[in-house]
Amino acid sequence: MAKVNVDAGACGYMTKIEATPNGGTEVKLDIVSDCPHVQALAKEYKTADGMKEVLAPFGEGKLFESAKKHIKHAACPVPSGIMKAIEVASGLALPRDVTIKIEK
Repeated sequence: MAKVNVDAGACGYMTKIEATPNGGTEVKLDIVSDCPHVQALAKEYKTADGMKEVLAPFGEGKLFESAKKHIKHAACPVPSGIMKAIEVASGLALPRDVTIKIEK
């Protein structure tokens, strides 16, 4: 299982992602968020084939198609957090934190 917590930044929304292996590279997703746009994505995107998602060209695959439909802000970090959870839960990546630091 992989658990990812995303603090989206200035919008103040928090998202919790749990990805559970479901046989092969298939993953079951449980996404809980304060953001109404992520909530809409979560209703539609409940399972993923890790291999297909990870090998899809950037911006393609079921995750990003759903994100294009529901997420309204291009810089939203939640889809990346979901992808990282899928990678780890399907055994295609090691669990390592990702950090974005912004300075002005």
